[in-house]
This record gives sequence, structure tokens and C-alpha cells, in this order.
Amino acid sequence: MTFQEQIQQGIPNQLPQPKPYETNINHAPKRKEILTDEEKKLALKNALRYFEPKFHAELIQEFKKELDEFGRIYMYRFRPDYEMKARDIAEYPGKSEQAKAIMLMIQNNLDYAVAQHPHELITYGGNGAVFSNWAQYLLTMKYLSEMTDEQTLTMYSGHPMGLFPSHKDAPRVVVTNGMMIPNYSKPDDWEKFNALGVTQYGQMTAGSYMYIGPQGIVHGTTITVLNAFRKINKEPKGGLFVTSGLGGMSGAQPKAGNIAGCITVIAEVNPKITKIRHDQRWVNEIHENLDELVARVRKAQETQEVVSLAYLGNIVEVWEKFDQENLRIDIGSDQTSLHNPWAGGYYPVGISFEESNTMMAENPELFKEKVQETLRRHAAAINKHTEKGTYFFDYGNAFLLEASRAGADVMSENPTLGREFKWPSYVQDIMGPMCFDYGFGPFRWVCTSGKPEDLKKTDEIACQVLEEMIQNSPEEIQQQMKDNIQWIKGAQENKLVVGSQARILYADAEGRMKIAEAFNKAIKNGEIGAVVLGRDHHDVSGTDSPYRETSNIYDGSRFTADMAIHNVIGDSFRGATWVSIHNGGGVGWGEVINGGFGMLLDGSDDADRRLKSMLFWDVNNGISRRSWARNEGAVFAIKRAMEAEPNLKVTLPNFVDESLF
Repeated sequence: MTFQEQIQQGIPNQLPQPKPYETNINHAPKRKEILTDEEKKLALKNALRYFEPKFHAELIQEFKKELDEFGRIYMYRFRPDYEMKARDIAEYPGKSEQAKAIMLMIQNNLDYAVAQHPHELITYGGNGAVFSNWAQYLLTMKYLSEMTDEQTLTMYSGHPMGLFPSHKDAPRVVVTNGMMIPNYSKPDDWEKFNALGVTQYGQMTAGSYMYIGPQGIVHGTTITVLNAFRKINKEPKGGLFVTSGLGGMSGAQPKAGNIAGCITVIAEVNPKITKIRHDQRWVNEIHENLDELVARVRKAQETQEVVSLAYLGNIVEVWEKFDQENLRIDIGSDQTSLHNPWAGGYYPVGISFEESNTMMAENPELFKEKVQETLRRHAAAINKHTEKGTYFFDYGNAFLLEASRAGADVMSENPTLGREFKWPSYVQDIMGPMCFDYGFGPFRWVCTSGKPEDLKKTDEIACQVLEEMIQNSPEEIQQQMKDNIQWIKGAQENKLVVGSQARILYADAEGRMKIAEAFNKAIKNGEIGAVVLGRDHHDVSGTDSPYRETSNIYDGSRFTADMAIHNVIGDSFRGATWVSIHNGGGVGWGEVINGGFGMLLDGSDDADRRLKSMLFWDVNNGISRRSWARNEGAVFAIKRAMEAEPNLKVTLPNFVDESLF
């Protein structure tokens, strides 16, 4: 069968042969035993409903074995034989170019070079899933190959509920992930209902088909590191940045450190992912001996070398060793997946990687105890460095939240609403006031032709637009513009592409609209192929996350999720090709609501109309909320937006004289 025929067949009429478990692939850890015997029967029934009854007797044994061995039913047998990667959009079967673009983006999320656990359909973050099982993948791709522009596919936490009649301006796909009744949104609820096959964790861009490999977070981390050094009035050259986590998105940190121009030390306990990041040239060197690491850092400091050094071991050992050696750390953070602390997101010190994986599945209570012990020790080591002048920030991965729950010394002596911890979130001090409040956030695009020359052309177009805009930009946003012009000029040189031919930069609403309009014109003129627009949910508007994206909201509303819900509803009727809303993301299940979109630019007048309508709303929705929270940068930005668009009328806050209190 051809690739197109395999897509169109969906779930095959005859059972494919069982596939061997490939040990050279980075697999998800075994999930903990959480279902009762009756619930295991229900999980099997739920899995078997995808298949005709004549196959049930054979499949039930296989699916039970998977459930027992891995804690989930992945249906490995149904994994396709074709290479999993984003192809030229013309290679996909179908009646709708928009649907073909979505197929391309789904396959990119599962590309072996992109996905963290590709055989378990997990893109990043340990549990950020595109689908829960391979039957869902096959059925979704079949529906997309049949869809017209008068239909919409509804996705219920990985399950394709079906194609429904709609119209050409409706989204082609509407995605929800993990939309739980609030009282059923604790971490163990995810374990249980995910094991039953009825919900999943979409992370940010995994379950919304918009992940572009670590590049997305490379840019945000580069901006963060540059501004962290600005905060301490130090040039990055010769400065030391210490952090941890090389899996999934956090693998971007050493690359970002190199681009920013500092020395980066990053710890990782997983040998396989450490080797992958080294092979991909995202990290320069791997070290396994702490004494050798210290000597290497001192040498780099003396020569002001720009280098990234991976330590294969636990980050706590690094913080403690550098303290003993009196090695000065300028800026520090952590990017391990502490939104997922009990299932492989964070590993205890003093226990091997393999032993930890066994313990988390077979003795989860002891594993939790060891993780919390490590968090207390981790925080104590950081405290020693911050007392010497290290600038430490939480990178929105729930490090401070989980450390506080473990009883670590991370709470502020004089807490205020929104400043409960002794160290800030990077959004509070850096990204929020410097970028998000002014409307600057992650704008990304994918060239559907798969041609590097198309990406090069889009880079040139974006750079030209930004250079024209900066000529008339107000002083308040000059630095943001300069940083992004510098980024886009160096994007090709830094070899950031993993998987699809994609790019990201930070832009405000005006920049996003002008760049998108220029792309659409270039497509119309035949200069480039079609382009998919999107963004990380880590943005101005799309996400309500009290300890990350909205942590610099101080009016008490950071625990509300109105903004994210309005964002996805507003995007859907203003022209998005697909929209998504998730419970959970980089800070954890039950801790955040994430909204996202994708939009196909095909050179048409319709695409031009939609991009202007949707992108303006997608950004200014968040600026208006930030303005109402009395964030001065956002008040400035929303006033500018109202001057530019007469139809925009936003309620502005009145400021209260503090002396009245």
C-alpha cells in the first residue's frame, strides 16, 4: 500500500502483525498501578471498542499485557510502518488543504527527531500526548483525509469523535484535552482516567499539533537568559548559567545559552536523552565526573568561552559541588518536568535512573518521599548560592510549587499576593513585564513544502518587516524589536530546525499581522508554498497559569481561566484553521488552562481576511486583561491598539493612590 492508501484506510480491516518492542527508542516510563480489577476491565472494553468483535479475543490478551507492563494501552501493533515525519503538503491525500496541513503537523509532532516518546505518542514533558493510542491516530488521519471545508472534526482528548457539518469559516478541527470537572483534576485523577483511555494530557503544543521541536523554547530561553543577565547588570560572556533537564523542551537550554553567549551547565539523569541532545549538537560536551566538570567550568570562565556542558547525573550534586568549590553561579534555574513529579519528571538524588524508574511504578509512595527529600536538598543548595549573589528564577516548571509542597525553604519571609516565594518566576521579573504586557509573544510558522529555501525566504520576509517596523516603534518596545531582529538574522546560522521547516520569533499583534500578510502575499505570488501559523501557548493571551504565564497578574485574578477560554472561542469564530484548549501544560495537570490555534495561509483573499481578524484578537485579548490588572506596560500597549483600531474599545483601570490606605 502507498502512504496515501495507508492514511485513507484508517484502522485496517485485517490485524497487522504484532510489532517488537524496540529498545533503541526512548520510551515512556511505566505508569503506576492505579486501576482496580473492575477498572482494568473497563479500560480493556474502552480500548476494544475501536475494533470489530471478531478481533477482540486476540487483542484482549495483548492489550491486557500492555496495561500490566506499562500501565497504559498504547496498541503498539497498530503503529504505522511508514516513516513518521512531516512531508510536503502535496503528499497527503484529501479534499481540504487545511486538513492536509493538520495531518502534516500531527506527523511532525510524532517525528522521532522531535518526539520524546514517539511509540507512546508523547511529544514532550513526559506525558504531553498527541493521542492516547495508535487507533486514535489512524482514525484521525482517515477523517482528515476525507474532510471537506464544510466539515469540522471534534477531538475529545485524543479521540476523534467524528466529522460534523459546519462551514468554510469554521475551524476544521476543534481539540480539547483533559477538560475535567474541577474536583477531578488532581494528579492521580490523570493517572486513573488516562489509564482508562478517556482523557489525556495535551501539554501545550503536543495535543494541539503545534510543536516544532526545542526551537520554540530555545527562543524564549534565549530572551530570558539575555534579560536575566541584564537584570544583574552583567554581560553574558564569561557568565555562568546553571540549570537542569535535557528531555523534550528543556533540551533547548544549552543551545539558548550558547546563543546568548554564556557558559551553561545543565544536568540530566537520562543517558539516552543526553546522548541524543549531544548528537543533535544542542549541547557541546558531556561530563560524568564532578571534579572534571568544575575544572572545565573554571577554564571556560578564565577564557570567557561560550560553551554548554552537560552533567550526566543529578542537578543537586552540581549545586552542592559548586558551593563546596566556591564556584560563582551568575544565574540559575531548573527545567525538569516538575509538573509531572511522580512519573518521571524529576528524579531523586542518590538513586540510579533505572532504580528510580522501577520505584516510581512499583513503590510510588517511597518514590514520592525520595523526590520530596531531594527537593528540600535542592532548595537548600540553591539558597547557599543566592546568599552569595546568584540570581535564581523559577522557569515555570512548577519547581517552586512542588518544593513548597515538599516543605523546602522556598517561601518568602514577607509574602504578598503573587509574591509568595523567595525567588521570582521568570515571567514575574522578565517575560511578563518586558514582553507579554507589551503584546510580545511566540509567533511561529511552518513551511508546508518542507523546503529549506522556503524557510530561508520567510526568515528574510520576517526580518524585513521587523526592520521596517522598528523605524517607527516607540521607545518602550525598541529592545524587544532589536532582540528579535538579532534572533531572526541568526536563525539559519544556529541550525535550529528539528523536524519540520519551522521558525519562531516574538512579535506583537502588529508584527504578527504584518509578517503573516507578507507571507500570504509571497504565497499568492508563487514565491513560497503554503505556510501554517501558530504559537506556543506560552504567550500573552492563550494561557491562564498562576505560577507561569499569568504570574505577574497581581489583582487576584491569576487563578481564573476566563482569558484562555475566551481566547480559544474568539479564535474559532475569527478564522483559525484549528483551535485547542487543554487542562495542564508545563506546570501540571490541574494547574493551568492552555488555549492554542493553527492557521493555514494559502495565498487566498480568505486567508488574508482571517489572519487580520484572528491575530489582532489573539494578542489584544491578553493585553486587555493584563491592562485591567493594572500592569502599566499593558495599559500603554492597549491604548496604542485602540488608537490603531477604532472598533476596539477596552475598559481601562483607574489607579488608586497608595497613601489612602
